[in-house]
Amino acid sequence: MIEATLGFLAVFILAFLRVPLAVAMTIAGVVGLGLMRGWMPAYASTSQVIFETGFHYVLSVIPLFVLMGNFVARAGMAKELFTAANAFVGHRRGGLAMASIIASGGFGSICGSSIATAATMSRVAYPEMKAHGYKDGLATGSIAAGGTLGILIPPSTILVIYGIITETDIGKLFVAGILPGIVAITCLCMAVVFVTWRDPEAGPPAKRFSWAQRLAAIRGIWGVAVLFALVIGGIYGGVFTATEGAGVGAAGAFFFALARRALTPRVLLDILIESTRTTAMLFTILIGAMIFTNFINFTSMPADLRDFVLQFSPNPLMVVVMMMGIYLALGMVMEELAIVLLTIPVFFPVIVGLGFDPIWFGILIVTIVEIGMISPPVGLNLFVLNSLLPNVKLGTIYKGVWPFVMADIVRLGILIAVPAIALWLPSLMTR
Repeated sequence: MIEATLGFLAVFILAFLRVPLAVAMTIAGVVGLGLMRGWMPAYASTSQVIFETGFHYVLSVIPLFVLMGNFVARAGMAKELFTAANAFVGHRRGGLAMASIIASGGFGSICGSSIATAATMSRVAYPEMKAHGYKDGLATGSIAAGGTLGILIPPSTILVIYGIITETDIGKLFVAGILPGIVAITCLCMAVVFVTWRDPEAGPPAKRFSWAQRLAAIRGIWGVAVLFALVIGGIYGGVFTATEGAGVGAAGAFFFALARRALTPRVLLDILIESTRTTAMLFTILIGAMIFTNFINFTSMPADLRDFVLQFSPNPLMVVVMMMGIYLALGMVMEELAIVLLTIPVFFPVIVGLGFDPIWFGILIVTIVEIGMISPPVGLNLFVLNSLLPNVKLGTIYKGVWPFVMADIVRLGILIAVPAIALWLPSLMTR
């Protein structure tokens, strides 16, 4: 237990000193293993982790989904999604903010990145909301919160990483995110209703679309629907694995972008370079996390923590609530991916020991990450919007996002209380 505590402390100190997270976890893991088992076994274990992670077949899902997201972002699908959502809800008070959230959910179903979703929707939805007199707090808050849907609604890079670390079926994790994603959209839209109820001037209604215009707008998003149905439907029906589905999705996104004449040789090169950089970053962090996890597993921390929880907690569900409280607190001061990679090796054995479903816990983890990405002061989506919308003060973004943070906490409570929301669809999957 002492060794693991010192290891976590070392990672936090190194991170505080601006050492990259992957390097910090690698140093702590190698040094910890070296002191506990000897330096030669530590070096051998580290080299094996690097080799196996780099050549892990399942990990090929990461670059393929990243590539898929970059193709659809360049194909201009976000505009069609926002137009379709706006056609149905834009005429309501706060309707454009709701349309931004709904469109973010649709874009997230073919993207898988929170940052990319928030950045794309800020370019599409924010000008429309400003043109209709929306206050900056509601406009930026809804875009930041909607952006987080990119990592819950499949495909999701966070779910891939969680599945690899915990050896949980990635295809089932993807399918498990669908219904919680719908719950998330509903809760965030209710936050818009609450904001406009308190301040009707925050989100005045836009024009009403006719049913002919609505049907025309729906026809404009056929590509998104086909791509999502092809990838997730194929995984759900057992036609192919999550890795094969990623390949199908990337190829489909490529041909769709090509058909829309969104690809030039220069754009294609930019997409490939951006995808390579993102993949390299994720792989480096994942390798560092796996090395550090190896060290944690050689300490007594997982077993000690599990025994402690099982001994003193008469209600296992309260243990989950306590964990979520810890995650919420950490999410306000730490980067979200770092929290997941550092805490999963400790908390996951406890969850399994208590008999909870790892798929359900994975959805809770992603929900916590979503909350962290919009929680001041270090929510990543808030800084993305601040950089893309320099005329909006960071304090305004902070203030505008709080109703959505509260809505996400309510959503977290719903998912904890009703695990079937996350587990029903995976239970029906073809094995």
